[in-house]
Amino acid sequence: MRIYSLRAPGGRLVVALLAVLVIVCVRVGDAQTRFAYTKGQVVTPTYEGWWPNEDGSFTLFFGYFNTNWQEEFDVPIGADNAIEPGGPDHGQPTHFYPRRNPFLFTIRVPKEFETTTKELVWTLTTNGKMERAFATLKGDYRVDPQVIQMEVGGDRGSQRHELRTNKPPDLKVEGSAQRTVRVGEPVTLVAFANDPDNLPARRERGEEGPAGGRERGSSTAKPPEPVDPVKELFRPPPNAATPQSPPGLRLSWIVYRGRAAAVTFSPEQMKTWEDTRAYANSPWSPGTVIPPPPPDGKWIVRATFQEPGAYVLRAVASDSALFTYENVTVTVTR
Repeated sequence: MRIYSLRAPGGRLVVALLAVLVIVCVRVGDAQTRFAYTKGQVVTPTYEGWWPNEDGSFTLFFGYFNTNWQEEFDVPIGADNAIEPGGPDHGQPTHFYPRRNPFLFTIRVPKEFETTTKELVWTLTTNGKMERAFATLKGDYRVDPQVIQMEVGGDRGSQRHELRTNKPPDLKVEGSAQRTVRVGEPVTLVAFANDPDNLPARRERGEEGPAGGRERGSSTAKPPEPVDPVKELFRPPPNAATPQSPPGLRLSWIVYRGRAAAVTFSPEQMKTWEDTRAYANSPWSPGTVIPPPPPDGKWIVRATFQEPGAYVLRAVASDSALFTYENVTVTVTR
C-alpha cells in the first residue's frame, strides 16, 4: 500500500494519511481478533429450544458454554445455580466441563406452561459473574431431531435426507441407579447400548454416506484414506458453523454432579464436550475415528472416587447426531 505525504508550510513533513491508516488497521484487527482462554472466564447457560410432545406437554432443552479451554467448575444447586420458578433444582448439572456442551438436559413442562408460567430462567454464577438463560415457547426456538443433529455436527455435518428418520441410541445401565462405595473402592458400571437403525452408519474418513454411493460394505467402496498425523495436526478448521463429529456408536461416562477432579474412570473416557484440538480424545478432534463398539454392545467401566460425597455419573450414548442419557447416583463414604 502506498502512503502519500504532504509537506506543510515551514518545512515540516506531515504524513497526512498515517493517523487514519493506523486507526483503521487497529479497528480491523480488533474486529478479527479471537481470543482463547484456558481459565478465568465464565460459563454461560444456554437455552437450546423446545419441541411439543404428543400429550400436549413440551420438552425444553438446555446446555452451556464454558468459554475456558481448561478450567472446570463445580457449582452446587442454590443461588449460584438455580432454575426458577419451581426450583432451584430442575435437574441441571453442577459440574461444568470446558467449552460447548449442548442439549445436555431437558425439562418437561405442562401444556399450560405457555399461558401460566411462560418462562423458566436458569441463573449461573462462575468466577464472580452471573449469566442467565431464558426458556420460552417462542416459535423461533422450536427444534426437531434434525436441528439437533446439525447443531452438534452429527455425521460430519451431513444434511442427508436419511437423517430425518434417525433414532437415538438405545441405552440401559445394568444394576441399581443408587450405589454406595468407599473412598478408593472402584464401582463397576455396565451399560448396554446399540443403534436401532444404524444411522448414521459408522464410516472411516474418506467413505461417503449413501448419497455418495460409498457406504461401508458396498461394492463401490474405496479404501479409507490413511491418516497422516502431521497433516491432522495442521489441518485448517472446517468451513462449518459447528464442529463436526464422525458417525459411529459410542458411549462415555461423565461426572454430571460432584467434583470431577476426584473421579477416575478406567478405561479413560472419550470426551463428550466439543474439544476441537488435535489428539484431544474427542469425537470433534481432527482425524478422530470412532472405535468399533463391543461385539455384545456391553461397555464396562470402573469409577474410583478420591473424596467422599454425593456424585451423579452420567452415561452418554451417541451415534454422533443424537444421544441418550442415563444417570447413576453414587454415595461415597470414608
